[in-house]
Amino acid sequence: MQGNAILTIRNLTKKFGSLTAVDDLSFTIEKGNVYGILGPNGSGKSTTLGIVLNVVNRTKGEFHWFDGSGTTHEALKKVGAIIEHPNFYPYMTAVQNLELVCKIKEVSSTKIEEKLEIVGLLERKNSKFSSFSLGMKQRLAIASALLNDPEILILDEPTNGLDPQGIHQIREIIKKIASEGTTILLASHLLDEVEKVCSHVVILRKGKSLYTGTVDGMNASHGFFTLKSNDLVLLQAALEGHNAFGTIKTEGDHLIAYLNEPMEASEVNKFLFNQGITLSHLVKRKESLEEQFLELTKQN
Repeated sequence: MQGNAILTIRNLTKKFGSLTAVDDLSFTIEKGNVYGILGPNGSGKSTTLGIVLNVVNRTKGEFHWFDGSGTTHEALKKVGAIIEHPNFYPYMTAVQNLELVCKIKEVSSTKIEEKLEIVGLLERKNSKFSSFSLGMKQRLAIASALLNDPEILILDEPTNGLDPQGIHQIREIIKKIASEGTTILLASHLLDEVEKVCSHVVILRKGKSLYTGTVDGMNASHGFFTLKSNDLVLLQAALEGHNAFGTIKTEGDHLIAYLNEPMEASEVNKFLFNQGITLSHLVKRKESLEEQFLELTKQN
């Protein structure tokens, strides 16, 4: 349904000289979901966020917010984003800093306490920013991004540099905000983070999208087989001739064949037997999301 689109990106490309940071990227973010842009450092996550937030100029392609009828400048009034290190005054209290943000954003300051409560900082509202831990500073930044009641909250590596407790707190806050209906887009290089908090994922490598879809859909990979026979070359050729198989690689004295579609071991055995190939080893495995992520982001 088109009416639910919050952000639509089509064939977006960004070049810095000879480096292509974002390469023909397309995806749509729909209302009410938590999207993760997942990829190793340097994969184009921050550049993509910069483009849609109007701080980086695109080279090619297009994007539009909501139904595309207004300007990006107008649309961004309904967006909350933290893409830089939070810029607060150390000698001012949490409340004073947020009052300043309200003036800059031209929004009412009546919601400051409500937002501080969401991020668990209400009891520290009169403490100076300089007395805050790194995790508290990040939570204050989230509160400041929520002051305009955004329809979408954008976070770039929200847990970077935090200790385990700080990471846990930020993730719980993200889940809480999402459960109240705010759409969230977060960039992360942590698979674990995306698995724990996101419903949808866009996996980037070198600016290209390798997978776009639900996190569950990525989990529901069809798995892979490890196979062995006395002629691996013949075996590989036979597997490559079958539509069900995608990537096939050699590991030691056996082959690993990744499935593109569901297939049982008995079917594989029968298919190969009919090709005159007898297997000495055949095991079907389900790969973890981590293995898939590594498989997808391997620098080929």
